[in-house]
Amino acid sequence: MRLTNDIGLVVIGGSAGSIPVIADLLQSLPKPFTGSVILIVHRLKNTPSELYKLFLGDEEGLRVCEPNDKDPVRSGYVYLAPQNYHLLIETDETFSLDYSEPVHFSRPSIDVTFECVARVYTHRATAILLSGANRDGADGLGCIQAHGGVGIIQEPESADYPAMPLAAIEQNPLALVLSPDQLKAYLQSVLQPIQSL
Repeated sequence: MRLTNDIGLVVIGGSAGSIPVIADLLQSLPKPFTGSVILIVHRLKNTPSELYKLFLGDEEGLRVCEPNDKDPVRSGYVYLAPQNYHLLIETDETFSLDYSEPVHFSRPSIDVTFECVARVYTHRATAILLSGANRDGADGLGCIQAHGGVGIIQEPESADYPAMPLAAIEQNPLALVLSPDQLKAYLQSVLQPIQSL
């Protein structure tokens, strides 16, 4: 397990059953932190765009937003992929919103963003795949690893919907498989508090 500060971006993908885990992970982050976090969460069409507020609870100090097209990826921010768009990362480390066909019946697609992150951030990328009911993210996590990044999968036993973690493990046997508590410890080790640098 890599425990260095050489992390440019952590991208977290989840679907059914992932929101409580994401909320817990975000609440455990140092504030402020180095690096950036992107959340790709499958949502129902009628889910409000203010969903990110659920991740904050009463927690202060996290900068959470939905990126607009051409916004730069900034350190210390948590970005939530906008509903009904694929979230791409361009080579100049800016966001691009894409309205092309759903992938694995999903838009935003975890695979689409993971693959963009792999190409742009290479070894500076960490991908985390959480609970879900389909196989979105398995290909993209492999792409992250192929480009020198770290691939992490929530242990299926701890997932409300284990299909997504199981598909990713089958396709990516070298990925780390961690419990939610281990995921928190990992994120705390790579997203360092700014004052400690």
